[in-house]
This record gives sequence, C-alpha cells and structure tokens, in this order.
Amino acid sequence: MNIIEVNDVNLTLTKTDILKHINVTFEEGKIHGLIGRNGSGKTMLMKCICGFVKPTSGEIAVDGKRVGKDVDFPDDMGIIIETPGFIPYYSGYKNLKLLAGLKNKIGKEQVRESMKQVGLDPDLRRHVRKYSLGMRQRLGLAQAIMENPKILILDEPFNGLDKDGVKEMREYLLSYKEQGKTILICSHSAEDIEVLCETVHEMDKGVIEMIK
Repeated sequence: MNIIEVNDVNLTLTKTDILKHINVTFEEGKIHGLIGRNGSGKTMLMKCICGFVKPTSGEIAVDGKRVGKDVDFPDDMGIIIETPGFIPYYSGYKNLKLLAGLKNKIGKEQVRESMKQVGLDPDLRRHVRKYSLGMRQRLGLAQAIMENPKILILDEPFNGLDKDGVKEMREYLLSYKEQGKTILICSHSAEDIEVLCETVHEMDKGVIEMIK
C-alpha cells in the first residue's frame, strides 16, 4: 500500500519553479531516500508532504487523506525539517513535555522514553541553548518519535552526530521500520542512504527521478 502519494505537484515561489510535475509514491513500511544537491527541491517537497507549504497545483495524499483538503496537516507523522527549534532556556525534557501537551496523546513516561531511545538523559537540567549540535539533533529525533507516529519525515537527521551517534541512529531507524513504520529520509551521506533505504529518488532542479 502506498502511504504517501504525490500527483503532478508543482510549486512556484516568486516566479521561480521550485517543484516541477512531481509524481511519486512511497510504500508503507519501508525506508525511502531522497538525494540531491542543495536547492534541488528535496526539503520543499518534504514541506509540501507535511502540509507546511501548499503546492501551486497538484495533489498530495497521506494515509488516504488529501493534504490541504481533508486535513491541514497529516495525522500520525513525526517530522524533522531543517534545524529543530526549541525554547533555549528550557531543558530538553521540558521542551518535549510542552510539545506533548499540544495534542495530549502521551504522558511524561513516553516523553522520557523517547529521550532515552535517542541517547539523551531526561533528567539532565542543562538548557537547550547549551546543547551541542549533536544533542540538539537527538532531541529533534526524540520530538519526532515520541508520539509513536506511523510516518517519519527526516531532513538530514544525522547532522552534528559523531560516528557512534550515526550508528546508533541508523540502528534505531531500522528497528522502527521493523515495527511497520514508514520513513522518508533526506541525507547528503551516500552511506546513510545505502545502508538504510529500500528506494531512492534523486531530485535535480525541481524534478524527481527514481534511481533505486
């Protein structure tokens, strides 16, 4: 079953064509990769799938619901796009607890567990502004997974992680897939894509092509 369907999507911003006739589907229960140079349209396509940006034309359906028509934002989706933003003078745990309160789907224990899963200590009182880039990236992933979504949309999730951190995150994402989850990942690392992804699409100048 295709859990994400993108049908003839075009996006024009300030008279520039960002996405051009994008037709692509992503099957449920797999890890899918997006590659391409900076400015190729990868991040903007992810933003359209998440409902953050409305395409100029075309249609996107996630889990059978049309984004921008049936739902403003897809349900059951965890997201990291660009640098995750947090309140700098709160701890990591307090940031996630505030975010969890928006939907009230999970409690304190699920927040704590999500932090532990990505290698962060929920009892660490250090403010996020004093986190390293790698710690911020782990916190972003904890935010994405804490409500146990069916779909993960991850834009460069390994930025700032050291070699051991990358290995841990790869293992986590593979285990997440084994639970039947769907992951769409964008990475500059050919090794990440090779190790993780069952399908790979390349974007260039707003056009998409399947290469694996």
